[in-house]
Amino acid sequence: RKNSSKSPNSLRKVAVEAQRSQAGLIRGRGKTRHVDPDVDTKDVTAYCAAETYNLTAAKQELEGLGYRADSEATGLFPQVLHVQTTPNSLKDDTSGVGDVFVFPSGCVVTWHVPERTARELVTKTLPIAAAEAGHLERMEEEEMEFVEDTSKETSRIIGDTIILGTKRSEPHQQTSDVEGPEDRTEIDKILAKIAFSSALARSTKLAVLENRLSAYFASTQSIPLTLASGKPVRHTRSEILQKTGELLLIRAQLNLYSELTDSLPDLFWDSPHELGLEGYYEMVGRALDVGVRIKSLNEKMDYAGEIAAVLRERLSEKQGWMLEWMIIGLICIEVGFGVVHLWREGEMAKEWDNERRVRKLAEAWLERELRTEK
Repeated sequence: RKNSSKSPNSLRKVAVEAQRSQAGLIRGRGKTRHVDPDVDTKDVTAYCAAETYNLTAAKQELEGLGYRADSEATGLFPQVLHVQTTPNSLKDDTSGVGDVFVFPSGCVVTWHVPERTARELVTKTLPIAAAEAGHLERMEEEEMEFVEDTSKETSRIIGDTIILGTKRSEPHQQTSDVEGPEDRTEIDKILAKIAFSSALARSTKLAVLENRLSAYFASTQSIPLTLASGKPVRHTRSEILQKTGELLLIRAQLNLYSELTDSLPDLFWDSPHELGLEGYYEMVGRALDVGVRIKSLNEKMDYAGEIAAVLRERLSEKQGWMLEWMIIGLICIEVGFGVVHLWREGEMAKEWDNERRVRKLAEAWLERELRTEK
C-alpha cells in the first residue's frame, strides 16, 4: 500500500519537474513560442573557409595540438571529424567541454567553443594542415544558439535556438556488455549535434555560393543596361569565356560537386532511425530556408546563364561580322588584282596595235619608195 501511494507522488513529481523545465525554457504558444531571454544559452557557429578539407590531415594536426578526436567513438570518421576541446587545448578561460565538427565540404561547426579559439582553428591551423582551395578572404559564418533540456530525449529548434534534448535513456536499454545509459546519452547527444552541424554547414556552404553569385552579378550588371540602350557590348572573347566559366563552376559546385541539393547526406543512412537524426537535419534546413535558397540560387543562375548566352551570341555575331568583312576584303583584293590584270592586258593590246600600225605604215612607205625607184 505504501508503494502504491508513493508511485503516483513520484510520477507527479517527475511531471512537475518536466513542466518546470519546459516552462523555464519556452515562452508563448504556437507560432509565438520563443526561448526565454533569461535562459543561459551557448553559441553554435559554422565557418566555411575552404572548398574541401582533408580530414585525415586535420585529425593528425588537431590531435597534435591536444584535441581529442572522436572521443565518443561515433564511427563517422572520415565523413566528419569530431574533436572536443580540453583545458589544455583551450587558450580562453571557458568552463565546460566544447565540440568541434570538421566536414569534408570545407566547413567547421563549433559548439560552446570560444570565438578566438574557433577562429584560430579555422584561419590558422586547418588552412595549413588540411585545407584545399582555401578562401579565407571569402569566409562565411552563421550563428545559432543552443541550450540543453534535461526533460526531453528528442531535440528541436525554436527560432534561432536549438533545444538539445539530453534526458537519459531508459535503464532497460542497458546490458552488461554495452555502454550505460549515461554513456549512451552522451553518444546520442553528439550524434544529434552532428546532425544539426551538418545542416548548418550546408547552409554556410550555400552562403558562400550565394555571395559568389552576387559578385558575379555585380561584375555583369552593366551588360543588360548596355544591351537595352542599343550600345555594343565591349567585352573581349577571353572575358566572355571567363564569365561563362565562373557561372558553370558555381552551378557545378551547387548541383554536382557537393551534397547541397541532396535531401539527406550519406552519413545519416546508417544512423539508428529512432534517433531521428534526419529530422534534426531537416529542422535546420527549414529554419534557415535552405530549400528555398537553393531554388532561388538556381533561378538566379538561369538568369545569369541567359546573360552569358547573350554574350556568346554577340561574340558569335562579332566574329561572323569580322569574317564577313574579311571575305569582302579578300573579294575586293581579288577584284583589284583582276582589274590590274585587265588593265595590263589592255595596255599590252594597245602596244600591239601600235606596233602593227607602225609596221603597216613602214610597209606602206617601203612600197611607195620601191614604186618611185622603178
